[in-house]
Amino acid sequence: MRCIVNQDWRGAVVRRLLLLIGACLLLGFVTGEYGWALAIGLAVHLGWTLSQLLRLHKWLREHRPDEPPPDGYGLWGEVFDSIYHLQRRNQKARGRLQAVIDRVQESTAALKDAVVMLDSQGNLEWWNRAAETLLGLKTPQDSGQPIANLVRDPRFKDYFERGNYADALEIPSPVSDRRRLQVHITQYGNREHLLLVRDVTRLHQLEQMRKDFVANVSHELRTPLTVISGYLETLLDNVEAVNPRWLRPLQQMQQQGARMQTLLNDLLLLAKLEATDYPSDNQPVAVDLMLLSIKNDAQALSAAQDHRITLEADSHLKLKGSEAELRSAFSNLVFNAVKYTPAGGEIHIRWWGNEEGAHLSVQDSGIGIEAKHLPRLTERFYRVDSSRASNTGGTGLGLAIVKHVLLRHRGHLGIVSELGRGSTFTCHFAPAQVVQRAR
Repeated sequence: MRCIVNQDWRGAVVRRLLLLIGACLLLGFVTGEYGWALAIGLAVHLGWTLSQLLRLHKWLREHRPDEPPPDGYGLWGEVFDSIYHLQRRNQKARGRLQAVIDRVQESTAALKDAVVMLDSQGNLEWWNRAAETLLGLKTPQDSGQPIANLVRDPRFKDYFERGNYADALEIPSPVSDRRRLQVHITQYGNREHLLLVRDVTRLHQLEQMRKDFVANVSHELRTPLTVISGYLETLLDNVEAVNPRWLRPLQQMQQQGARMQTLLNDLLLLAKLEATDYPSDNQPVAVDLMLLSIKNDAQALSAAQDHRITLEADSHLKLKGSEAELRSAFSNLVFNAVKYTPAGGEIHIRWWGNEEGAHLSVQDSGIGIEAKHLPRLTERFYRVDSSRASNTGGTGLGLAIVKHVLLRHRGHLGIVSELGRGSTFTCHFAPAQVVQRAR
């Protein structure tokens, strides 16, 4: 179709040029001045063409939206007419697109959740009314502003810059510290960002009540449990004065008391970890030396099971954080490997770094875990096998503690396991947490 249109235009131009030349030759035949007749005719045609070009240029430069092009005749009339029809088609397409945009804006404006559109640099492009309530955005003065200038929580800035949006982020509202918001970012198009914000104040309050209840009950139970354990220890120290029939019950009570004491300690540690987002003693930790100490403790725990425990650690790689918290998390992973690896099995501990940050892996040749259990392993009190947990003396809180320690150190836990072939637990830390010593 386009080729036919081009041919019609070329034919029209050729016909008009031939007609002009014929008229000039006729005038030259009458006057006897062929050259002057041709020159005058071509000059008139060129002047007319230039005047039409100037009209088109003026219209393109000065025309208002939807203003039709100027009238014309001949070939230029066809040009102006084609522009007019193209303009009409664009108006209809624009109208349809505007109708879709209006419907989208009306539907998002009705949402209780905030919807914010950001460009690739994080600058505000558009938001709905809920964003003004939850985030305090103001129309139109905040348009084009970086979102980090308006939501100043350091966790949000780190979350946005890290680029890993698999998990949502919970922060206080910039409008009120009493309101808690759940933020989720999705990338689309040319690295633009869609920011979704939900008010989770009620859920946060319920979660806080649960945490406070567990922490308070755990704290209140410590005193009576200490008293009971003390009397049991006194009785067992004077076992000759006790009826022999009571010896085994007393030993079992002491064993279960110690187990309950361990459980309370883990619950109180979890409550402490959840109380703040970052450790107070954020100093570079020599992880290689810490792992060497944990390896020696694991070898002692292995005892007669004769596990082969190996360590491979980069001595030039340090990690910013709390040494006590990191030791608790790392020892949990290593001691779990010892508990769930059959006698004579292998356990390999590795600490290394790359462009993605620092990593600690604990690999064992143990019994492994079914895939269906992996997503829930870090839940409190989750048991893969309750009988197996009671045999090993576990509280069901070890991996929950590991998860919270890693979150406080800008890290996350990866788990790979195959039933009967062993498991690999890997802690991944962001580059901002790593301190590289000179070699």
